[in-house]
Parts: sequence; structure tokens; C-alpha cells
Amino acid sequence: MNDCLFFGYNKNPILFKNEPDSITKPIQFKFENENENENENENEKQIKQISSGYFSTIFLFKNGKAIEYLNEDDSKQNPKKIQIENIQKVTVGSDNEAILTIEGNVFAKGKDINSENPKEFINISSLIEDINDRIIQDIVSGYSSIYLLTSNQNVYGIGSNEYSQLGFDSETLENTEKPILMMKNVSKIFSGNNSNFVFLLNSNQELFGCGENEYGQLGLGESRKEETKIQNIPKGKIIDIQCGYAHSIMLIENEDENENPKRKLYSCGDCLYNGLGKNENIYEFTEIKSSLFENDNILDFSAGCFHTLILTSKSKLIGFGYNDYGQLGIGNIYKRLIPIQIELPKLRFNENISNYHLSCGDSNSFIYYSPSFSNLEEDLIKLFERKEFCDISFKTKNGEIIEAHKLILKYRLKDQNQIEKLQEIISKKSIKESNQIFEMIYSNRIINPKLYSEIKEIINLNEKIEETIKRIYLNENEKDFIIERKEKQYKFPKLILIMRSELYRGMFLSVTEDKSNKVTDYSELSNESFQIFEYWIYSNQIKEEIKITKEIIEEIEIGIDYFQLNQTNPNLFDLLVKKFNYQN
Repeated sequence: MNDCLFFGYNKNPILFKNEPDSITKPIQFKFENENENENENENEKQIKQISSGYFSTIFLFKNGKAIEYLNEDDSKQNPKKIQIENIQKVTVGSDNEAILTIEGNVFAKGKDINSENPKEFINISSLIEDINDRIIQDIVSGYSSIYLLTSNQNVYGIGSNEYSQLGFDSETLENTEKPILMMKNVSKIFSGNNSNFVFLLNSNQELFGCGENEYGQLGLGESRKEETKIQNIPKGKIIDIQCGYAHSIMLIENEDENENPKRKLYSCGDCLYNGLGKNENIYEFTEIKSSLFENDNILDFSAGCFHTLILTSKSKLIGFGYNDYGQLGIGNIYKRLIPIQIELPKLRFNENISNYHLSCGDSNSFIYYSPSFSNLEEDLIKLFERKEFCDISFKTKNGEIIEAHKLILKYRLKDQNQIEKLQEIISKKSIKESNQIFEMIYSNRIINPKLYSEIKEIINLNEKIEETIKRIYLNENEKDFIIERKEKQYKFPKLILIMRSELYRGMFLSVTEDKSNKVTDYSELSNESFQIFEYWIYSNQIKEEIKITKEIIEEIEIGIDYFQLNQTNPNLFDLLVKKFNYQN
């Protein structure tokens, strides 16, 4: 079951058949066909991303499949399955949709994309003239335009250019159904589903903008110049920019006096049209200040057509802007120009608010649970960086040596013969490209789509890290270290213990330590507590069948310190306490 909340305009498309057009408080979102596949793996139904515009809403799931709700007369057809596989990202404009696949292809539809058949998806990346630029790394939709960022860091635009949002004079180029090169050396692109403008960030953190600036939404002052470098950018690293119809919200990260990362929000545009967090027009990016998040940190934020939502590390949901359909979720339809806290109902996964994400559509809002990367994925990447545990070497085209772990490769590659194929690929790559290839193998993240296309046939494409580690867990032949407690023995692969426990990492690193099949003893833990530890180390999950007691919680607290267990997110102790409270 997905944990997803909805509020706002329930029309164009209709997302709830038996609810009013305006839903002013957050309610649980349920798919109409949610019970069709009851035997489906829970992770396969997990939402990865939501993108919503005036005419459609797309839900992307962790398994790379997607469904769309469309604004059509026959609402019984909703939702519809999108007949495209291995989807990495979706983006919806006011009257267009675009889909990016793992392979780096982009399929799009819309009247400004395919005038002959606007309801049919076509491969727009294949229309790029330079064949070396046809692997796409990122996509963003504007009001009637779509922007493509290639693996070579070039940006192409397609669709309407009415406001020069494609970077060309609108009098000479009204629109294009073929992607045209806008700018080179770009690291990120930012636009919005109702935006006739776009921001382009290069590798030097220089920001450029083009398109409509009638309301000051490009942060260029009161000038209506159509494309230029944005001056007076707030100090710090630009993390994200969210764009509405006539406003822009920028998230900047910098370090405070104690060298801790601190995130601040800045806005510009017209306050009467939307939420700037202020009750006056702003023509340059200006910090949004509020006592609601003064001593808090911004986890996520999203901008709709006329409103903005913010999620903080202290589990606060904050909004401001237009609220004519209840898109602020505050129980009424009065607009709020100054930030207001939104009452958040109890969430199913409330133990880790950082796994929640926001998505604002035209006049609606979603908050949904979607963990970005599990603790296991982070641990596996850290393991790759620990060269002292590597036991297999590969040579790059320049003769550099890059090392990896046989055990991980054995389970991440489709079969043992693929190691030779991997060596062949690495032998033609630079050290930088080789590191990217191994990081993709270890994490399942698409860091470089062009390189990913070369290795996708030899790795377990659809297998999550949790599934890989569980396969190792089930194979007794891979377990080369014994932990003995009382009269029972538990076997673990040393590599997994190195990943998950500082105690054993130190033990196996010791120069004087015997690294053979050593038997240790830790009798203080009960069988139930140790089973919790064992399953957690492999899966980041708690065994459902174990009844949590106060004694188990106390033992786990001691055990976490003893094993020096890696504790990032989720946190084992906190989860046990919450589960105990739920069971009682």
C-alpha cells in the first residue's frame, strides 16, 4: 500500500470520483485498481515520483512502470497504464508529457510536440541531429515546452517559443517539433509545469535564464530582457529551483559557523499571483524568512502554478500562495501570502520524514513516501571506496588499476562470465568512467546514461540492492565468519559485516588479528534480539513475526553500541520503539 496524501483541485483530471472538486484538507490517495494485484511485491507498487499538470497526472513506480490520469470525457478510462518500460523519470507540463527511460531515451506527447497526433508518445531524443547527443540525462517540462539535458551536458528545447523560452528570438522561431540546441556545458535545468521560462545552471554554478519575465520571475530585476546570465545569486550552492506561473523559488545550501550544511529558500516574482512567502513583489532572489523554519532545515519543496509547499526536518509542512481549490491543505480556500503551517495527518512511515516528497501540480498537491536510496545502497558505495577489502582488479585504457569485490560482482552481474565482459568494457574506459561504471553496478543509480547503456546487458538491471544482499544471505557457501552465542551459531560473510559494523570492520582491518573463520561469543542477547540484528544487517527491515518487548528494545540498544552498527536512515532503535508502541 502506498502512503500518499492529496489535496486541491480534483478535476482536470478527476483523481477521486466520489469527492468534491475542491479537497481542502489532506486525504489518503488510493488507486482505483490498487487491489488488483494483491500478490505483487510491496516495493513494486511503491511510488517513485508524481508529476501533475492541468490536463494530466502521472504516477511513476519503483519498478519503472507508470500510470496516467487524463482529462477526458470518459473518466472510466482512468488510470491508464503507460506502455513504456524501464522509466527513470516523468515530467508533465500544462499540455505535454515527457518520459525518460533508463536507457536515456525520451518519449513525449503534446500539441506543441506532435501536432499531427498530440495524444501519442514519440521518441523525441531520436530527432536530435547530433547522434552523440541522443542519450538524455534529465528532462523538465515547461508550460508548452520540454527541455532535454544530454549526457554531454548540452541542453535542447522543443515545443513553443512564444516567450523565447527556448533561448531564441520568438519573432524568428515561434515553435519547433524538432529539438534545437539551446546551450552547452549545462549541469542542471529548471522549469515548471506552468512556466514560460527556464533556468540553466552550468558546472561553474553560473545561472542563466530565458523566457517570460513580466513578473520578475527570472530574478533579473524589473528588466524584461529575455535571456541572460542571472546576477546577484545568493551565496552558496544551488540545490534546486522550482518554477510556477509567475514566481521562482530557489534552494541554496551553505555551511554555518560550525561547518554544518544549512539550506535557505529564496524567491522572486509577483506575490499577487502566487506564493513568494512575502506580501510584496520581488524582482531579485530574496530570502524567505519565517519563524516556522527559522531553526529548521528544508528537506523538500515544490512549486505549483500559484502556490508553494515546504517540508522541514522537524516534520513541518508549510505552504503559501493561492488556495482557491484548497491546494494549501489548510481546510479553506483563502490565499496565504505569508507561510502557514499545514496540519499533517499521521503517516504510515512517519518514523523518517526525509523519505517524504512533495509534488505540486497546477492547483493540487501531493505528499508521498518514497525513500531515495536505502541505507544498504549507501553502505555498498562506501564499501566500494574501501580498497583494502578489494580482491579483484581491472585495468583501464591508460593502464590504471581499479579494484572491486568478487562477492558483490558475483551477485550484481548476471553470471560469472560477465566479469570478463566487464574487464573488456573497463579496458576501453578512463579511470573516471570506470569508477562511474562500478558505482552504477554497486548502487543501481544511473550516474551516466551513456555508460549505463554499455553495461545494462551484463548486470541485474531490475534487482534492488536489498534483493542482492538477501541472495547472499540465503547462500550458506558465502558465509565465512561465525558468531557463536550460547549454543547457537550464526554465519555471516565478512564483507557484509565490514559494510554494516564498525566493530568487525576494525577487527578485520587489524594487522595482528587472525582473519580466519574466527568464532566470537556474545551471549547477552536473546535469540529474538539476535535474529532482529541478523535480518536487519541484510535487509534494513524488521522481521514481522517477532513480537517486540521492552526487554528486546533494551537489548537492541546495548547491541547497537556493541556491534557499532551503522545507524543512518532508517534507525533500527527508533523503528523498534514505534513498532512496540503500535503493537501495544
